[in-house]
Amino acid sequence: MKQLYTKIHKDSTSNARLGTVTLDHGVVNTPAFMPVGTNGTVKGIYHERVKKIGYNLILGNTYHLYLRPGVEVLDSFGGLHNFSNWKGNILTDSGGFQVFSLSNLRKIKEGGVHFKSHIDGSKHVFTPKKVIDIQKSIGSDICMVLDVCTPPGIPYNAAKEAMNTTHAWAKQAKEYGDQLEGFKGNMFGIVQGNFYKDLRKESAEYISSLDFPGIAIGGLSVGEEKSVFYDFLAHTTEFVDDTKPRYVMGIGSPDYILAAVENGIDLFDCVLATRMARNGAVFTDDGVITLKKAIHKFDHSPLQEGCQCTACQKYSRAYMHHMVKTGEMLGGMMATEHNLTYLYNFMEKIRNAIKEDRFTQFKKDYLERFYSKGN
Repeated sequence: MKQLYTKIHKDSTSNARLGTVTLDHGVVNTPAFMPVGTNGTVKGIYHERVKKIGYNLILGNTYHLYLRPGVEVLDSFGGLHNFSNWKGNILTDSGGFQVFSLSNLRKIKEGGVHFKSHIDGSKHVFTPKKVIDIQKSIGSDICMVLDVCTPPGIPYNAAKEAMNTTHAWAKQAKEYGDQLEGFKGNMFGIVQGNFYKDLRKESAEYISSLDFPGIAIGGLSVGEEKSVFYDFLAHTTEFVDDTKPRYVMGIGSPDYILAAVENGIDLFDCVLATRMARNGAVFTDDGVITLKKAIHKFDHSPLQEGCQCTACQKYSRAYMHHMVKTGEMLGGMMATEHNLTYLYNFMEKIRNAIKEDRFTQFKKDYLERFYSKGN
């Protein structure tokens, strides 16, 4: 098995680390944020623009791509890269979280998950092997194993049972993937254990022992308090193999990203940046601003000084306010490009801070400014 992760430097003031993840469609500099392309497209922006910003790893959704367009279509195109004309890397989740969110439409059994499509009610089954087959059809550069994601507050025995199922499925998937002809996806195991520290430790050590190419930390950012997220993230990473790329799913705000980086996480994704943009909210160094607010009506300044996105280079906050207020499609598209550009630049600043052994101070200064005033 090839080694995906190369550590370049560890920050002297924290567990933040600088590295690379080498994949079939290019090298990813880490820590890195991944835009989410659920249905094979990052909403509101061309793939070419995503690439031009600097991204070469985006996320696709196994559950949604399995239902539409379906594996037959993907197979006919030789995978999602050709179908969507995306030249960079693709990471796909297992669909486990989407099935978890459909609590009234699914049933977890020993062999897999039985669920009904949210589109037409048709019945389907995800097994550890089938999920890998789907991701093989997608042509994922990184693929996730099927896991059982649980909400906060469940009893210990229920959390342990879900963890044991996740472990059994991970082992099945690893053994199957190792023998699957033509399978090139780099499979990541997923740590679970809910919000019980002994289970988190047990899961991290077990998943690490299976020697996956990479490891994801699951079951966080599922509705728990921010302080609980911080605590369990720090605890879990203590026991995860640090020679592999480490991934936390579903985080995309600066405070959560900084917390993840501080604990040695390399990869993360979230729909927040694009969803916010479609609703007229954008990232700036001085916090999130809501473009619908009247305060921006006569503002001649760009969204963010120095930003290279189209909105900041060519238009004012006043014009963006106008676009959002009138419901113009272009407003959401430009806000999307801005938010993704902002996060890409944010990650470059983080990587430079790690390289120069000043990450802790960078985090402190950044958050003080970001939360200093409301917009």
